[in-house]
Amino acid sequence: MTSWLLGLGIFLVHVMGAVSAVLALMSSRTSQGAIAWIVTLITFPYAALPAYWMFGRPRFYGYVSARGERDTALRRILARYRPLVDPYLVDAREGNVRAMEHLAQMPLTTGNRAELLIDGAATFDSLFAGIDAAQSYILIQFFIIRQDRLGLELKRRLEKQIERGVRVYFLYDEVGCRRLGEGYLNDLRTAGAEVSAFNSSRGVRHRFQLNFRNHRKVVVVDGKLGWTGGFNVGVEYLGEDPRHGPWRDTHLKLSGPSVLGLQEAFWEDWHWATGNVISLDWQPRVVCEECHDVVIVPSGPADNQETASLLVQNAIHNAQYRFWVTSPYFVPDQGVQDALRLAALRGVDVRVMIPERPDHLLVFLSAFSFLPDMLQIGVKIYRYQPGFLHQKVMLIDDGSASVGTVNLDNRSFRLNFEITAFIPDRYFAGEVKEMLEHDFANCRQVTLDELKQRPLWRKIVSRAAYLLSPVL
Repeated sequence: MTSWLLGLGIFLVHVMGAVSAVLALMSSRTSQGAIAWIVTLITFPYAALPAYWMFGRPRFYGYVSARGERDTALRRILARYRPLVDPYLVDAREGNVRAMEHLAQMPLTTGNRAELLIDGAATFDSLFAGIDAAQSYILIQFFIIRQDRLGLELKRRLEKQIERGVRVYFLYDEVGCRRLGEGYLNDLRTAGAEVSAFNSSRGVRHRFQLNFRNHRKVVVVDGKLGWTGGFNVGVEYLGEDPRHGPWRDTHLKLSGPSVLGLQEAFWEDWHWATGNVISLDWQPRVVCEECHDVVIVPSGPADNQETASLLVQNAIHNAQYRFWVTSPYFVPDQGVQDALRLAALRGVDVRVMIPERPDHLLVFLSAFSFLPDMLQIGVKIYRYQPGFLHQKVMLIDDGSASVGTVNLDNRSFRLNFEITAFIPDRYFAGEVKEMLEHDFANCRQVTLDELKQRPLWRKIVSRAAYLLSPVL
């Protein structure tokens, strides 16, 4: 009997492996990923099956997007508020951002003010001042929140606003905030805040969706002011962690109709996490004298398209003479790599700024496997020297720029929920250009010779690390 049961178990495991291989064939977003999963699921299903159901699923099933689904509560509310934005719509052809609009499923609007926030002091001074000025509600979402001096200051200010009658909705990623103590969250709940993890594995059907993260950083106050960009909440983001040293990052403060784009992204995430539809103010407000055009581009594994990758590729293809990009993690997919090479061949000044000091070793090592090909064709690679570089910024010619949460790696392109503010405005692009010129002055340029002179063992390790890039 025991042998019969063992044989039946082995047979069922191999059947499940074959079924999962078919699912991988039909759903994997890259041919390399599909082949890797099919081979391992068929030849060694005992280890491959749990790995596939935890890390191999390419889509975030079950997430309800108000912009893409019919007959949902979110969709009906969205249909009521969207016409309020109509007076502020801009012809996307003027900024060459029509593709951005389609990817975002959000409109390009005018009447916005975009304020560049450089490094931690400026960012958290602005953010805390906005929280202190809230009158109705605060939406707050970060990938990482530390229970340190900065995190406790955030909690104190939120609790103070709750005492004044301000509603607080606090959304966090359970993986990024795995070290955030329950005491911190319970203090907020006791004070009266609505608190929730993103719950990527909510429900039995989604129990094994463990590889997805909500990497967005969004704060919205009263539907009037919004913040997004590279910063999480922790003292290392102020440069106070000796391991990382000075922290170089960029954030963005928005006012105007574009704030409703940030609000909508949070609203959808909150609905997924809790099942609740929260009541918010959807009336756009314009307070700027010199206004910017802005389109908010949410992206994630629930999208029908690979939004983040296509966003970056579109920006590169639109560049005529300059494309500068910064990213702490640089392991782009083949489409972005090819777009960078083609831009360099067209004579575009292509510059990629990455850290000198690694934060994630495998990501750092994997980049060396393809950097020589890029350098040979004219792409310039710079490594930031003073400390850790964490900003996610793009500059296209002298007319467009973006600030957001997207890294140039597979995780941001396919596994994380991200958000980007794209701003086709010459004045704002000029500010970004000035900022990046200062950053490039603090970089060293990588040469082809230094990569060629690496010992063989390092080349082998780099290539092996690159093979893991789909799950990094």
